[in-house]
Amino acid sequence: MRPNSQALKHKLSHDSEREFGGTLGAVCIPVFLPLTVLFLICLSRSPEASLFQWPPPLPSTDQLWDPLAPVLLLGWFALHAVIYLMPLGKVSEGLVLRDGTRLKYPINGFHGLCISGVFLMLLLGLGAPLGYLFELLLPLAVCAIAVSFLFSIYLYIRSFWAPSYELALGGNTGNPLYDFFIGRELNPRIGDFDLKYFCELRPGLIGWVVINLGMLMKEVELRGSPSLAMILVNSFQLLYVADALWNEEAVLTTMDIVHDGFGFMLVFGDLAWVPFTYGLQAAFLVVHPQTLSSLKAAVIIALNGIGYYIFRQSNSQKNQFRRDPTHPSVARLETIATATGKRLLVSGWWGLVRHPNYLGDLLMALAWSLPCGFSHLLPYFYVIYFTVLLIHREARDERQCRAKYGLAWDTYCRRVPYRIFPYIY
Repeated sequence: MRPNSQALKHKLSHDSEREFGGTLGAVCIPVFLPLTVLFLICLSRSPEASLFQWPPPLPSTDQLWDPLAPVLLLGWFALHAVIYLMPLGKVSEGLVLRDGTRLKYPINGFHGLCISGVFLMLLLGLGAPLGYLFELLLPLAVCAIAVSFLFSIYLYIRSFWAPSYELALGGNTGNPLYDFFIGRELNPRIGDFDLKYFCELRPGLIGWVVINLGMLMKEVELRGSPSLAMILVNSFQLLYVADALWNEEAVLTTMDIVHDGFGFMLVFGDLAWVPFTYGLQAAFLVVHPQTLSSLKAAVIIALNGIGYYIFRQSNSQKNQFRRDPTHPSVARLETIATATGKRLLVSGWWGLVRHPNYLGDLLMALAWSLPCGFSHLLPYFYVIYFTVLLIHREARDERQCRAKYGLAWDTYCRRVPYRIFPYIY
């Protein structure tokens, strides 16, 4: 039975807590984050590559635009939209919505990665200059930013035709700037095509891998073969993307899908921020080649392996417990009962720290930066930014869980005092 729309609208408008600095953040972030993307790309291509260089290297107008860029970008989106609609993989149901229904999602993102890989190998076999992506980075980023703004405007306008029970709990404040940024509609769809779910793991995430490959091919053009540092960066980040897509079903229980509306914050993050900043290490290595000894490479590989193991095992444990608490792999774990009828894990990985998946994520992020050496801070931008992001996200989780679980959450926090880093934080 659907909730009373007027009562829900009142609740959405007045009881939601504003995130990311409220209106001020909603004004500043859409201005400064796109500029940050362009700034970081320019720095990665400059000889100094210094975050503190002043004045910063400013691109000329012709460096910002290439007519090939929008063709490639829109063609890439169209390719993955077609793959999304293909009858590949299984169909899975999301969590129960406020009106008691469940949405269905195609689990075929890994197929999209594989099809993209075959397509790229064919292009390489035909002699396509994939290294030209290095020259196209700025124009592609400009186009991705423009698409993010236009798409976000469309999402904001269409949300006014959505029923109140389909709006996100935090995205209907009545403040147009904030609602545009955070997202009003929770699961915007065109027919069965889920716009948020499509953007979450497909064009931007797989695009990140393609850009990395372009950087590797540019290094081959310049030096005859890829460096060990470039191979490690490409391999680590390909593993990360492949893992996300192989375990695509797990995204259906994440905060992005379950809680956050689909507005500029997620649109820009999915389509522009991820593909153009997460792979800065590869772009940096094109201009600033590094030499790695076998010992250093082995240590970095071990660090990435440890981070990946913690990340994957803890996420798998969480997702299995959410979907089937009676499954043999989680049934013996210790839990705490809550007033909602759900239980909180207090053993296994989730008895070590409250967010062991964040710990694994950060260890991998560090491993991605280490192949770039210690002469520049720029390659470590991702791990620094990601640490701040995950600490902020952990604080959001903390507020929501305390409001949802009450005294049970306080008990859990006493049992598991460390949030991300054991004995540190």
